[in-house]
Amino acid sequence: MARTETPRRIRGTQDIFGDEQRRFAHVLSTFERVRALYCFQRIDIPVFESTAVFARSLGETTDVVSKEMYTFEDRGGDSLTLRPEFTAGIARAYLTEGWQQFAPLKITTSGPVFRYERPQKGRFRQFHQIDAEVIGAAEPAADVELLVLADQLLRELGIADGVTLQLNTLGDAETREAWRAALVAHFEAHRGELSEDSLTRLEKNPMRILDSKDPKDRPIADSAPDIDAYLTSEARAFFDAVTAGLDAAGVAWERNARLVRGLDYYRHTAFEFVTDRLGSQGTVLAGGRYDGLIGSLGGPETAGVGWAAGVERLAMLLDEPAAAGIDAVVVPMGAAAEARATGIVADLRRAGVAVEMAYKGKMKARMAKADALGARFAIILGDDELAKGVGAVKALATGTQTEVAFADLAEALR
Repeated sequence: MARTETPRRIRGTQDIFGDEQRRFAHVLSTFERVRALYCFQRIDIPVFESTAVFARSLGETTDVVSKEMYTFEDRGGDSLTLRPEFTAGIARAYLTEGWQQFAPLKITTSGPVFRYERPQKGRFRQFHQIDAEVIGAAEPAADVELLVLADQLLRELGIADGVTLQLNTLGDAETREAWRAALVAHFEAHRGELSEDSLTRLEKNPMRILDSKDPKDRPIADSAPDIDAYLTSEARAFFDAVTAGLDAAGVAWERNARLVRGLDYYRHTAFEFVTDRLGSQGTVLAGGRYDGLIGSLGGPETAGVGWAAGVERLAMLLDEPAAAGIDAVVVPMGAAAEARATGIVADLRRAGVAVEMAYKGKMKARMAKADALGARFAIILGDDELAKGVGAVKALATGTQTEVAFADLAEALR
């Protein structure tokens, strides 16, 4: 009979366990704690959406839509896509669920996202993001609050050192149109020197040439006109208000006039928190204002600003978190002790005590398990202890041992 081949993990996915899982969980628990301080509500949205949600919001010509999305037809013949990011699905939910009544809406979410791209360090085909958005607030204060939240998150994770907030303005619609025309004229004048990718972008998305990684493009991109010459007075005032807010909150920032977002619905603030501790993949958190997005999905013109960060990338920067401590390991010896131990363990756990049961091997092996798990105490149960209604509680750090009545165990372990 032919041997069945063991299934393999799909390329670009990961099984998260042990130290890696502790880092991962620490990022998420810290995010939950910090978002509550800023009074952001938690939401959860579907992992897949109608393909149109992403095609319309991300733009048909972007690499994400044209090359990286996991798109499939379901049994009803509808085209569905696994979410490659959160913002489009959140905007769809805002429109279809009637959340306009709650504006300005401050929300966060987290979970897996999917992109078919070449796996490399810190980059997977199924990866995880945390996401924060403010919808329905056109004021610069919303941008500032999101940026201060991001800064505090990085500080509380202990990874703020060596991470820099880079900031730019994309102006309002009028600014953007004037700057785009100037960029097109500049790049057209150097058409013969541009890379093939940039020639494609010139037709569809000229701003993206500014962040081209191709060495051939860099001199042309670096000599392109900055947006500042085209800023309307309103756009300049908006950016000044954002930077003044960051200064007031004590958040350091640097201007990066080459930081862009290619899609037309992005306006005003664009930002990235970057580090040199992850090699070439230096961005740990990024976002911007997308006042035109909900309108592009068929809704009323609605202000929005948000950011996302990769959980894996943040976790890679963390010091190794300590394993969760165990209060006690119950060591029963004999069938009667094992039967009684089940009830004791259940009672202790209900009382909020972290307890493990060591029910395999000889006494020495069971005590060794208690040590290996890093428990503070071992509770030894044998026939003598059962007869007296006590557990022999041994402090593993000192070796001292005392007898404690079953009813008092939880209090003694605290």
